Amino acid sequence: MSIDELTEKVIGCAYRVHNELGSGFLEKVYENALRIELANMGLDVKQQYPLPVFYHNELVGDYYADLLVEDHLILELKAVLNLTKEPEIQLVNYLTAAGIDDGLLINFGTSVEVKRKFRQYRRRPGSEN
Repeated sequence: MSIDELTEKVIGCAYRVHNELGSGFLEKVYENALRIELANMGLDVKQQYPLPVFYHNELVGDYYADLLVEDHLILELKAVLNLTKEPEIQLVNYLTAAGIDDGLLINFGTSVEVKRKFRQYRRRPGSEN
């Protein structure tokens, strides 16, 4: 399955979770529900998966991915009214540290808000810059 197909499936699962639970729960509730939904789709999902962070080839700590799907997609989940830029920057740093190319920031606020992030800059199709 391509990363685009995987991303589409994950986003669909996020909407199903939000449609059933609604808004107002803590992030952990959505994380647990999304893990169940993804697993029911037959996807390999690891919850609170430790990813080592290195500095000058020395381990300096672990980042725990909310969800790691098919070992190729990090999901960073939030349950806030308004997303700020910090979680987006944080997700890109996690992708870089883990050596994983693709991530989704999913906010289960009043409705589902999804931002796709990449370890390296990717030009949008049709853009000239």
